[in-house]
Amino acid sequence: MAKIVFIGSHGFENPTKSAFPFILANGAIEAGHQAEISLFGDAVILMKDAVVNSVVPVGWPPLKELLATTTKNRVPIYV
Repeated sequence: MAKIVFIGSHGFENPTKSAFPFILANGAIEAGHQAEISLFGDAVILMKDAVVNSVVPVGWPPLKELLATTTKNRVPIYV
């Protein structure tokens, strides 16, 4: 089992790239690893309810659903 930190720097202006840390952390948890997310720069705004509810990455579920899974999996998110 590995402990992995996923780092996000993209905000709502690029919805697909902004979702990657959450997608990857959720996948790591499902694979049996420990995961953490660190957000900086433009990605910090993703933690606002109004923003997270409006971000829809191409080909992936809305960020609010990804974040709900991340929260359910108790993945720490550092802002």
